[in-house]
Amino acid sequence: MLALLTLAATALSACTPTPEPTPTPTAAFASEEEAFAAAEEVYRAYNDALNAVDTSDPVTFEPVFALSSGDFEAADRKSFSELHAENYELRGETRMILFEGVKAEKGLSKVTALVCLDVSDSGVVDENGASVVPADRPDINALRVIFMVSDGELLIDRADRDEASSCVS
Repeated sequence: MLALLTLAATALSACTPTPEPTPTPTAAFASEEEAFAAAEEVYRAYNDALNAVDTSDPVTFEPVFALSSGDFEAADRKSFSELHAENYELRGETRMILFEGVKAEKGLSKVTALVCLDVSDSGVVDENGASVVPADRPDINALRVIFMVSDGELLIDRADRDEASSCVS
């Protein structure tokens, strides 16, 4: 449940319209810089989709799932299902404050980036409005994010906390 709350605490929204995801076609990137720009675009769309999630309406989860794959997508599906079942509500917004391309490999079909998120204005509350976010949650989270090309689209495939990285731009 702690993992669920941690993930959910980074993906918060009010009841806003659901944005349509804008998957990036990626048959091949001409350069590492192009791959990094596409990855940043995908992560920004993913963050916007997270901020638009209404846990009472599972239809709003779909734009999030459309931008992810593999175990990452499976973890999102599980987390949002549990948030919905518990009647938890996401509040506020998560802001991406830094995106830094780290590496593009395998014919530029795999991209690794450092993403820093400000979660200070976000939270998760139960049906009584009480916060369920751990009190010691940091306001800034550094993530090592891996993007993979799947069916011609660049998708988020993995994200792990990166305690060793600094989120100073």
